[in-house]
Amino acid sequence: MLSIHKNGKAFLHHGKPFFYLADTVWSAFTNIREEEWEYYLDYRKRQGFTVLQINILPQWDRSKGREHLHPYIQNDDGYDFTMCNAAYFQHAEHMVKLATEKGFVVALVLLWCSYVPDTWADKLRRTVVMPKDCVESYVETVDRYFSKYHPIYMVSGDTDFESDDIIDYYEIALNKVKALAPESLATLHIRGRLDTIPSRLEENPNLDFWCYQSGHNAQFQSTAYTLAQCFSAKIPPKPVINSEPCYEMISYSRQQYGRFTRFDVRRAAWQSILSGAGAGVSYGAHGIWNWHEKGLSYGVALGEGFLSPYLWREAIHFPAAWDYSFIKDFISQHGLFDLSPFAGLIDAPAEIRAARQKNTLLVYMPFNIELSLRPEMKVERISVIELESRRTMSLDATLADERMHLPMHAFQGDCLYVISGN
Repeated sequence: MLSIHKNGKAFLHHGKPFFYLADTVWSAFTNIREEEWEYYLDYRKRQGFTVLQINILPQWDRSKGREHLHPYIQNDDGYDFTMCNAAYFQHAEHMVKLATEKGFVVALVLLWCSYVPDTWADKLRRTVVMPKDCVESYVETVDRYFSKYHPIYMVSGDTDFESDDIIDYYEIALNKVKALAPESLATLHIRGRLDTIPSRLEENPNLDFWCYQSGHNAQFQSTAYTLAQCFSAKIPPKPVINSEPCYEMISYSRQQYGRFTRFDVRRAAWQSILSGAGAGVSYGAHGIWNWHEKGLSYGVALGEGFLSPYLWREAIHFPAAWDYSFIKDFISQHGLFDLSPFAGLIDAPAEIRAARQKNTLLVYMPFNIELSLRPEMKVERISVIELESRRTMSLDATLADERMHLPMHAFQGDCLYVISGN
């Protein structure tokens, strides 16, 4: 069972510090066969993932063409939300049960924005809209099937908050799920690059932690760190997670050709964690979140990832998943669950991010340049980790006028500086 650390920055799992390392598999309940699910769970478990992010209802932009159960009886409007299909929820519960038995925490989305009228997704293309007066009964159904597994409830999915009516939906769902399952943590999964939450939700004590999304627009990747700064500055402090950085091998949005590489995905993670979002990070692979298979169609005009996905059997082996696994292992092994952004870099580019906990200072270097800083401690050792190869080296620095000058390192890739002192 998850709870919030007393420092307000991290999670506890059965009382022990817990790093939220999530894989994104929104389309699990509709697209994944049981034998595939078993293979997937075992593989991600070996990699060290701790959380699985899943949409309870069918994902609007999933890969389509495979027969699947539906959560409600179908009608001309999509679903009759007064007629629950128990077989769907029993199937979903079985998948959650298998995941939790293997040690995963599941983070379940209650209402993806496509199910709420007048959100950006609904305006782009209406699929199925849930009537507001059906939200509470839907949440009761969710609670009946899933709360026994102590999930995280992501009340919203990819949403904006452009009207009071939209806010009503999520306020109703949040209050209801916390009344029924008070021991489950709750959060909001919000639209990419969004930096504000309506006061009715932001001030709601039922929200346990913050998620933001730096997303898949190549022009706005700086939001990995700017949004971390924004949400970690809120009072009272709550854990912060980048719950949707750029997915590995998803294409740039806005019809711009190119795909996010292993480096891009790794950079987004470290920049998030060292800028205030240190409670964890979510990974996504283009082909896993939508569970793409040969013969399925992908809605290339929807959302932001307009280029075709890889097959899930290929996407599961993308290398950045191992880079994220290293992040979790590094943070956990060094006990770095109380990092605070470090403001002592001198005239450094904004892409270089740093955070400190007691006598450990971490600096993420996406490119190789000389660096000056005010260490605010007696430095004993500087280690450099090249994050792709995991090679390490030591670095000598010079100190003058309370400034430390670090020369270039000898590696070619992005690196993490681990500066230790007393």
